[in-house]
Amino acid sequence: MSGVPDVSVVVAVYNTMPYLTECLDSLVGQSIGRDRLEVVAVDDGSTDGSGAELDRFAERYPGTVRVIHQENSGGPAAPSNRALDVATGRYVFFVGADDHLGEAALERLVAYADAHGSDVVAGRMVGTNGRYVHQALYRENAPDVRLHGSALPFTLSNTKLFRRELVEQHKLRFPEHLPVGSDQPFTIEACVRARRISVLADYTCYYAVRRGDAGNITYRADHLARLRCTAEIMDFTAGLIEPGEERDAVLRRHFTWELAKLVQDDFPGLDRALQRDLCAGIARLADAYFTDGIRDAMDVRRRVRICLARAGAVDELCEAITSEKLHGPPPFVLDGDRAYARYPGFRDPRTGLADRCFELLGEAVPGRLAQGTELLASGWEQSERGIAYTASVRLPVLGDVDGAVLRLVPGEVPPPPDRPGARRLPAGHPLLGPVGEHRPEPAEGGAATVLHARVPLERRDARLGVRVYLDVAGSTYEIPVRGRGKPMPLSRRWGGTDEPRRASATLDTQGRVVVSTALMHPPRTSRASRVRSAVSRAVKRK
Repeated sequence: MSGVPDVSVVVAVYNTMPYLTECLDSLVGQSIGRDRLEVVAVDDGSTDGSGAELDRFAERYPGTVRVIHQENSGGPAAPSNRALDVATGRYVFFVGADDHLGEAALERLVAYADAHGSDVVAGRMVGTNGRYVHQALYRENAPDVRLHGSALPFTLSNTKLFRRELVEQHKLRFPEHLPVGSDQPFTIEACVRARRISVLADYTCYYAVRRGDAGNITYRADHLARLRCTAEIMDFTAGLIEPGEERDAVLRRHFTWELAKLVQDDFPGLDRALQRDLCAGIARLADAYFTDGIRDAMDVRRRVRICLARAGAVDELCEAITSEKLHGPPPFVLDGDRAYARYPGFRDPRTGLADRCFELLGEAVPGRLAQGTELLASGWEQSERGIAYTASVRLPVLGDVDGAVLRLVPGEVPPPPDRPGARRLPAGHPLLGPVGEHRPEPAEGGAATVLHARVPLERRDARLGVRVYLDVAGSTYEIPVRGRGKPMPLSRRWGGTDEPRRASATLDTQGRVVVSTALMHPPRTSRASRVRSAVSRAVKRK
């Protein structure tokens, strides 16, 4: 290779066969061409044949692939630093030895950086084999993004294109003592120092693979190691960025992801001493960095867990996690124009937590409402005046629920595919259908409300969806009543012999209850009978 390559690709390798072969094939086959590419692979003491595979590629592509062998260091930081010391490209790109690139990834990334003068470019990244990759950053191409006001803080891996001049000017390197997350300080500082950060979203550049043997180092670290590494990253960030929106934007990621993951489903099964240590570590970080802005920007489930951990409420935290895992989200407590999730610790003087920790702060609640709404019973009530549909529906709410109503709504509009179930109605949306009579009462055990409703049917052919309308935190939600697995009442004839109708309750394809009314074919009668019926109707009209 003559001259300076456009990009040096750094590959830190430790026991990644057979994934390594696909990774290297994807590099040497890049459309940018091997004359513009340098691959620097560092074998960190592999014992599975990865070192030999690297040597095979170096022998086959001597002008492109360079291999360095060293003793095992215990993590990807040291081999990445070693590769940076010898890299010569205008840009440097980091790829995990488990992962691989799209064929045109490097060509597109370099062209995008050159076109926009970017110091950092994040190319579209997807997960394979069950690997989760946050996608919000990749909704569209963006020539200029910052840590504040974008999803960049939730994409802090080093799997990006960096201008090497920026890396060397600020002496950016990876902290070698961190077993987990050592790429975050590097990426955070690069983004803080960068003149421009860009996003290339219209091409899948990077395929992140979750190994079948769960060998990715992130999945192997224990709880205290992850807490220690997260704490050091957060302290580093706080030392780099002044207090304010940009710092909050980065640290919110750590409260939402790294710290929240320490109080997930496995937390109740941990040793009590370890539980206390984790809560104490979270409390130290919350005391230092958990601003009102970060708190209010988090979803209520994670926010409550962080607040309970901060308060040292280990029992309440375990109960909150276990109850939600077994029974789903807790009910909402409606209080005026505010709504709260009734997790353990809510308005409990022993925890001393403010209501704000439990409040639903503008987040989407349709899924929780739909999941917790359950049809308990339904039937028909017939009288001389006509027939009514009756239903008892369990609602996952407590408190001010007097305004809850059940209606029979014409038409069947399926919910948006990304938000199945309940939906929030726009302001001023008309609530169609007859109202009827409603009586809410606390459910047995006091953990929900049962809405008893009686809705009269009109004398017309119709197919009507059964909906509950409920005000939550100042917004009205429409909740389709689902009846899958519930017995439906038998069809009922009504309307008399002169205009016989049939009412029936069925389920649509999504398991939602639908009430139908239709005119039945009148029985054949003699001419004399029809005349008597006509005379009878005329007399009634008079």
